[in-house]
Amino acid sequence: MIPRGLLWGMLALAVSALAITSFAVLTDRPTEGQPAPGKVVAEREVILEGRSAQAVTVYAVDGTLLADMDHGGFITVIQNAIQRARTVARVEGNPPIRIVRYDNGRLVAKDPASGASIELYAFGGDNKAAAERLLDQQ
Repeated sequence: MIPRGLLWGMLALAVSALAITSFAVLTDRPTEGQPAPGKVVAEREVILEGRSAQAVTVYAVDGTLLADMDHGGFITVIQNAIQRARTVARVEGNPPIRIVRYDNGRLVAKDPASGASIELYAFGGDNKAAAERLLDQQ
């Protein structure tokens, strides 16, 4: 049995979160914690094709093979996230995504087809470096 005090605490937490969120919406408070805008310094369109739970193939828009990874790691995670967003948005096919580097250090994977945007720099230096290699690869 769950202690009564714990249940009241959980209820208080939920009601407090609802009250704070409602106050912010009703008073039109500006959003916080959003990345600062910057100028695009590099951009590349790529096509991510998942082959299995871990494998991913990366193509340039013209069909040139950029990478064929049996264990794609973070690139596979990006591909899975984009694919999920496309499933929810009912996007047909596999259109390219854009990997964009900004002058303020942000690195973003944008999917124009579904509207998804993934802030890649937020996942740590190693993961950011993996995505940057796709951006810098010729």
